[in-house]
Amino acid sequence: MQFVVAFLKKLPLVPIALFIGGLVFGLLIGWVIAPVEFVNATPFYLRSDLREDYLRMAIDSYSINKSAPLAADRWLGLGSTSQEAFTAIQNNPGYLPAPLVQEFGQSVTNEIAARGGQPVADPSTGMSPVMRTALIGVGIILLLGVAAAAGLYLFRLFGKRGSGEVTAVMQGSEISKSAAKTNFEEQGLAPPITQMMTTYVLGDDLYDESFSIDTGAGEFLGEYGVGVSEIIGVGEPKKVTALEVWLFDKNDIKTATKVLMSRHAFSDAAIRSRLEPKGELVLVEPQVQILLETATLQLLATVVDIEYGKTSLPDNSYFERVTLELAIWPRQG
Repeated sequence: MQFVVAFLKKLPLVPIALFIGGLVFGLLIGWVIAPVEFVNATPFYLRSDLREDYLRMAIDSYSINKSAPLAADRWLGLGSTSQEAFTAIQNNPGYLPAPLVQEFGQSVTNEIAARGGQPVADPSTGMSPVMRTALIGVGIILLLGVAAAAGLYLFRLFGKRGSGEVTAVMQGSEISKSAAKTNFEEQGLAPPITQMMTTYVLGDDLYDESFSIDTGAGEFLGEYGVGVSEIIGVGEPKKVTALEVWLFDKNDIKTATKVLMSRHAFSDAAIRSRLEPKGELVLVEPQVQILLETATLQLLATVVDIEYGKTSLPDNSYFERVTLELAIWPRQG
């Protein structure tokens, strides 16, 4: 029961509820309130045997009117299935004279060539079968991507739910909820646009938090977040020795990034050389504040709490826990 409660607390209930509500509402409109009316359908939508019957009648009509344009229009109405139906009739002309079938086919070929070789496309989509197949493939890939992302999120959140063990992600979330946010107004500062607490806990190997920056009116301004930048040692769980904080501004072509390093990493020349290209290197200490600026935004990251892990690795080389407060303001001037 405790696991169920924890699971419900951690799920993004509002997006899920909106998705389900939108799905139900869409189905209600599409199937009950304003269902699609299928009118002026072409013979392309018929069964294969009925498409053959249609083409037989078109050939029979051609024997009387000898109209090549009308024959071509009827041929094109079958879309990509026209050749299949015609081949079936050639193999089994039935009541149609074989010479008439061949004459009809030649007449249609000449007429389509005279029109500039009009391609045969399915009336349902107005596109070639190859393009339709490609779009279906892209759709399947997108669906698989969404499913994989959802699975990864749930795995990260409840990787050990079978044993009832509280995961590192759940621990980090509880720590962030219990941490007191800074009251910047008491310090004489304007309230931030957004203010979040985030906690990395040893064992959260997929730690990567990101948050949207929006105005009160819902205008998107950018994004910010924090994730793993460097690990040390081998084995599980991964030993994180550096985190990176980033700020994306929609009005700036460059994302601001700073790397928060453990004491060991900060003093290790090899690690520093690997991380310097990512951004300014900062030593993580309790209550240290790190400022990131872009064209129109400022991010103040405060190290609320930090604890190092203790193993055979060098002292102060990886984090057991790090809690950060991330606050965003518009940049002045």
